[in-house]
Amino acid sequence: KIRQQSKIAIAVASSGIATTLLHGGRTAHSTLKVPLNLTPCEAPLCNISKCTGEAKVLQECKLIVWDKCTMAHKQALEALDRTLQDLRGNGKLMGGAVLLLAGDFHQTLPIIQKGTMADELKACLKASYLWRHVHKLELKTNMRVHLQGDAASGQFAQQLLSLGDGKIAADPTTGLITIPNNFCNIVDSIETFKTSVFPDIRRCFNDHKWLCE
Repeated sequence: KIRQQSKIAIAVASSGIATTLLHGGRTAHSTLKVPLNLTPCEAPLCNISKCTGEAKVLQECKLIVWDKCTMAHKQALEALDRTLQDLRGNGKLMGGAVLLLAGDFHQTLPIIQKGTMADELKACLKASYLWRHVHKLELKTNMRVHLQGDAASGQFAQQLLSLGDGKIAADPTTGLITIPNNFCNIVDSIETFKTSVFPDIRRCFNDHKWLCE
């Protein structure tokens, strides 16, 4: 709707794969110029100068959508906040722009090189001083099941939630869980594995439409 009104809305994601699902989407690092290494500086900024085209877009944008935000380091969000306040000359959060964060903490948290689980938790968005300002909304209706009556998808979704919530019993000695049979396809060779994941790839690897599907 914002773009229909000829206003600026920016769509970014923490991973390259996720950006392909966003209209006009790019990675957060590419669009927002988030530093690749956030640790050397206590108060990092995005690498955007005020007199650039990127700065003008951020100065005028009404909405920023950040998908897969839970993969991002908390300092990336904090760097964006400082940068927007500076570029827009506005001391409000995100310089007065609306930031929509989309993600699921069941999924991948920030990757910390040689870090522990405690390091990952310390780096996640919930550990940021900005998190208390986030207005949280939960999407609980599985639309594929709701609209298409796909019972198998509903069962699969419940299994994923059980996995994410730690409700699947783990081996007491190893701490490992057994993946449900419908989650995997067991094969006996690499060739069978490739055929299972990428059927007809030898014939279709040049077909852009097939690759998209």
